[in-house]
Amino acid sequence: QVHLVESGGSLVQAGDSLRLSCAPSRRSFKFYGMAWFRQAPGKEREFVSGITWNGDRTANSDSVKGRFTISRDNDKSTIYLQMSNLRSEDTAIYYCAVDGQAMRNDVSTTHSLYTVWGQGTQVTVSS
Repeated sequence: QVHLVESGGSLVQAGDSLRLSCAPSRRSFKFYGMAWFRQAPGKEREFVSGITWNGDRTANSDSVKGRFTISRDNDKSTIYLQMSNLRSEDTAIYYCAVDGQAMRNDVSTTHSLYTVWGQGTQVTVSS
């Protein structure tokens, strides 16, 4: 069974920075777009940031624009989410996910189009 392994979640103070990583435990996803979603308690899972399979395009939700940056290392089939100026409202479980369509030319923000998901990593921002 294919797994995605997220790491880097932590308890931090408002204004701090944090970097999340996501890597597959077996199969490579170098020809697939990948993204980060998050889910806060009592809320639906929401798109945070995504990147195309070749890294040419990225997309961020309005709530994180200018603060979060997604990147990928295709040699390692790993994606990263650099988060800065964290706020209490960023507190959530962060999930990485793989687009179900190979070599899509744009970033999908639709949850249902992502077919492989990690177990999540907790990010808690105290104010």
